[in-house]
Amino acid sequence: MCALALVAAGGLATSNDAALSVPDWPLSLGRLVPPLEGGIRYEFAHRVLAALVALLAGVQAFRTQARELRRWMRALAWWTLGAVLAQAVLGGVLVKLVDPKVLAIAHASLAQICFGLTVAVAAGHYPIHIAGKSLAPRLAVAALFVQTVLGAAVRHNAIGLASHIAGAIVAAAVVMWASMAILMQYMDDDKMRRPAVILLSLTAAQIFSGFAAYTAGAVTADAPQPMPLMIWATVAHVVVGALVFGAAIMLAMSVGNSR
Repeated sequence: MCALALVAAGGLATSNDAALSVPDWPLSLGRLVPPLEGGIRYEFAHRVLAALVALLAGVQAFRTQARELRRWMRALAWWTLGAVLAQAVLGGVLVKLVDPKVLAIAHASLAQICFGLTVAVAAGHYPIHIAGKSLAPRLAVAALFVQTVLGAAVRHNAIGLASHIAGAIVAAAVVMWASMAILMQYMDDDKMRRPAVILLSLTAAQIFSGFAAYTAGAVTADAPQPMPLMIWATVAHVVVGALVFGAAIMLAMSVGNSR
């Protein structure tokens, strides 16, 4: 939940044009707690949540190392901690270099990786159904990650919207292929049917939120500052996108693996 809240906080900071409202790091305006006004509130909340997620990832890594017998689970927990720490450092570099587009896109993309790794660790603590190997769910994960990169590039004005729309069509097609293949083969198996249905449902919600975000942006394009309609529609699109990515990881881990 904290990892998802961090994704939402990052979306709020970007959508409110608040990402550079605090020009120093790791302190905030030279203080531990800056004046909580204007865009500073969003950027500081993002930093606090990032610190909390890093702390929780560290606790998770050490607990997994001490209690988990499966080597891949121990490695996954440490990879999660490493990704979270790398994300924090990249965020600091981003502030110091005044938001270059490449670093901003990398920061958003690494955030998705952090969330995905967190989901994978959580999924690993539950029994994983053996359903034979299938490439489709893994391709869905890859396609959704590429779509995340394209979305970040659009948000930071590095590419046009057409690339993101084309990527959405491809990603949705791959998700449908992966989910429907599982549903047709394992319709009577609840352990396999549930993650496929969840992935399909979240993908439909993501397509709807994409239309909503585009419409809200178009309607408020002439506003002198970010408007609540655009902000919340865009943040919802980012958050649901992370959930879709997490659901794809859950489905991929349910296919061809065992506890």
